[in-house]
Amino acid sequence: KVLIYEENWEFRLIEIGLSQFFSETKGGEKMQTLSIAFCNSALVVRRNSIINRNSVNLSLISSSSSSSSPALICRSKSKTQTDSLRVLEWDKLCDVVAAFARTSLGREATKKKLWSLDHNFDESLKLLDETEAAIKMLQHGSFCLDLSSIHISLVESGIRHAQRRISLRADQALEVASLLRFFENLQIELKAAIKQDGDWYKRFLPISEMIMQPVINRSFVKLVEQVIDADGTIKDSASSALRLSRERVRMLERKLHQLLEAVIRSQKDEESVMEVAEVDGRWCIQMSSNQLTSVNGLLLSSGSGGRTAAEPIAAVSMNDELQSARASVAKAEADILEMLTEKMQMDLYQIEDVMKYSIQLDVINARATYSRAYGGSHPDIYLPPEDGIGSLSAGDESLHRKEWLLYLPRCYHPLLLHQHKKRIRKTREAVKYHKTADTVSGALPVPADFQISKGTRVLVITGPNTGGKTICLKSVGLAAMMAKSGLYVLSSESARLPWFDNIYADIGDEQSLLQSLSTFSGHLKQISEIISHSTSRSLVLLDEVGAGTNPLEGAALGMSILESFAESGSLLTMATTHHGELKMLKYSNSAFENACMEFDDLNLKPTFKILWGVPGRSNAINIAERLGLPGDIIESARELYGSASAEINEVILDMERYKQEYQRLLNESRRYIRVSRELHENLLTAERNINEHATRERLKTRQELAQAGSMARSALRRTLQQFRASAAQTSRSKVATQLQTKVETTKDGDNGTHSSSVVVRRPISEAAAEKGNKKLPEVGDSVFVSSLGKKATVLKVEQSKKEILVQVGIMKMKVKLTDVVA
Repeated sequence: KVLIYEENWEFRLIEIGLSQFFSETKGGEKMQTLSIAFCNSALVVRRNSIINRNSVNLSLISSSSSSSSPALICRSKSKTQTDSLRVLEWDKLCDVVAAFARTSLGREATKKKLWSLDHNFDESLKLLDETEAAIKMLQHGSFCLDLSSIHISLVESGIRHAQRRISLRADQALEVASLLRFFENLQIELKAAIKQDGDWYKRFLPISEMIMQPVINRSFVKLVEQVIDADGTIKDSASSALRLSRERVRMLERKLHQLLEAVIRSQKDEESVMEVAEVDGRWCIQMSSNQLTSVNGLLLSSGSGGRTAAEPIAAVSMNDELQSARASVAKAEADILEMLTEKMQMDLYQIEDVMKYSIQLDVINARATYSRAYGGSHPDIYLPPEDGIGSLSAGDESLHRKEWLLYLPRCYHPLLLHQHKKRIRKTREAVKYHKTADTVSGALPVPADFQISKGTRVLVITGPNTGGKTICLKSVGLAAMMAKSGLYVLSSESARLPWFDNIYADIGDEQSLLQSLSTFSGHLKQISEIISHSTSRSLVLLDEVGAGTNPLEGAALGMSILESFAESGSLLTMATTHHGELKMLKYSNSAFENACMEFDDLNLKPTFKILWGVPGRSNAINIAERLGLPGDIIESARELYGSASAEINEVILDMERYKQEYQRLLNESRRYIRVSRELHENLLTAERNINEHATRERLKTRQELAQAGSMARSALRRTLQQFRASAAQTSRSKVATQLQTKVETTKDGDNGTHSSSVVVRRPISEAAAEKGNKKLPEVGDSVFVSSLGKKATVLKVEQSKKEILVQVGIMKMKVKLTDVVA
């Protein structure tokens, strides 16, 4: 790492060993060796002489013998680049975005990173991916990227103390622990989201890698929580020595209070006003300076604020003891802080990583929060080829089929939108606090549609003054820089634009009295610098090209400048002009395109809308006529202007009408397409809901049928069990009756009263028992099943189970032997 601080042209290089340091001027003048001195582990390099402050390139050559050590090149922006950023007000937009950062270091880093604009194409894509991931995390709702609760400057100073082996302060240790705890919670939240859905890790890339990269050591955080209170004071329980010392201090202060209050009470003067006070760490009695007292003691102060402090002799030794006890407290606290410092030094590299990633997260969160707050959209940027012809994209072959080189529908100027939101906020606050019925004032800025087709190298915009031409140039320039820096552009969802290596602008009054340059000369000097610096991947914005001099010469010079840019200059040049000759370039060179700012002839004011493919027409004579200028003057002006020019204006007017009608039909077709898409989405949603409802109903029906079947089986099982129990009981009753009848019949036979033969059916088991188990029913025998009251055929006999399988009609069933009668 190299930290460079510029103070009076001194460069202090920290933590790096260098053997030689050279300074080379831009034009290749002689090399100047710089004096080198090592001071307190730092390398101080002083310039021996200064030739050109604005064109100094610094090259650092490492002292390592390894040839693989990279050289560090520090280059400042050229004046042309700086002037372009200034006229586009990029610094103001950087301040607006940086205000969304939650820490002071985050705001500084945001402004520095946005202002640099030194990103290559891959870095710009990564920055946009970071912003998109942060927006997804904010939309997820489970992640907190807000670092405002942490005093990041205290963390930075604590890290510096640990690096220099200086004891931490309690507030520094507390903030370091807070930062580690914040990052640990962020890791826990990310792990919880990934546990629910593993795809979240990829969706949050590259921020998910950044969050999971540092290793958080909980031991330091726990140690800080154990020894330091939330208010930044060291706890009594931090060490036994601290606890005993503080108890001794409190005991001595209590005794001193009691002693001094006793001295005050002993004073007999009732009018005297005395009180116990602490002066320079010593407890004493304070009274008015003109008051007489008999207190025997030492005068500590006199005349300060009209008060006098006296320390009684009896309190001197106790105050001395109190000072010693306080010194013991300070030493015990210092020992604890030293212990914390040593613990922090063990994990210093990890804490530095957490600090670095926290600032990066704050910068990314600032970009994401700004993009969300202002309704930005993710731009589709692509890399144009070196020759500026066609379009090459990183992994997007479909871009070759696209129609547009640059497409920014409904693009807002970010600073105008910021001013509008700020005005609305102030009005609402005034309404809130003053309880007025005023409505929020201020119309929303008018967005512009930019549609530049492939093959166009130069766009010429014409229109009236205050019609919005300059705002259009700045809007495109700022949108290009926002996309390059990882910000969402304030445009519709389908925004597409090329990646520009640099954005150059010549806008405004470049008059310089110090350099004896007129407005025209100032513009030419800036354009000359732009021509020398621009490449086939640059964006050039020229306002009022060829203005400030003779109209004929200015038009000729403007045409030549724009043709130069079209042939071998920038990827895209956008120029505004009032010269009619520049409108004709489109009809002789296919690299040119026309556009004009729409003007409302009825209300005599601009609409701030762009009409593409239409050159602007002159409105001066028509405006003069509507404003009431005498008719003879108007007719004379039209004669002088010429019939040919009037016919051209009529043609342009017809073109504007056709263009407006085309735009109206285009907007109407877009509206129909949008409505049809909404209806299609509604139909898909309805179809999905119907399918889901049918699935739920089928599942519900299946569950109900399964439940009903289960209940039916249970009821049938219970009924069958009850039937079997009842049948068995009936069978036993019948058998008992039959036996009783046989006994009675036998008795009657013995008495000679035998009238008839009675056959009694008995269970097979009983009959077999009487016969010594000699005969059981065999397969094919016909038996009587008492539980059914029917005859059945024996199909199978299972003597071990005392069961037989019988068939009654078409029904087969197993019955007990006791239930069968022979």
